[in-house]
Amino acid sequence: MGKVKICVTVPVDQANEIRKVLGEAGAGKIGEYSFCSTSYLTQGRFLPSDKANPTIGEHGKSEIVEEEIVEVACDKAITKEVIAKLRAAHPYEEPVIDIYPLIEESEL
Repeated sequence: MGKVKICVTVPVDQANEIRKVLGEAGAGKIGEYSFCSTSYLTQGRFLPSDKANPTIGEHGKSEIVEEEIVEVACDKAITKEVIAKLRAAHPYEEPVIDIYPLIEESEL
């Protein structure tokens, strides 16, 4: 089946809600543990175009936002469902979502 790692950038004050959505969708399961995640602080930078609908900031004005990157492991079989729920809950119009394939230790 295999696993992937999902990494998503979110405003700091909404990171707990995103962790909850990911966990409820089935991501973050490791053995007998659920809702497992890691996060770290970062700064997001962007410039919204005139056609953008920014959650934070204004058209044509550069922004710097304090954010968290939340990371979870996810069974590959449910990744599309998890990403759909993540996008529905995420406050950004264009969230940054990275998906990385993981190698099981037994495959080394």
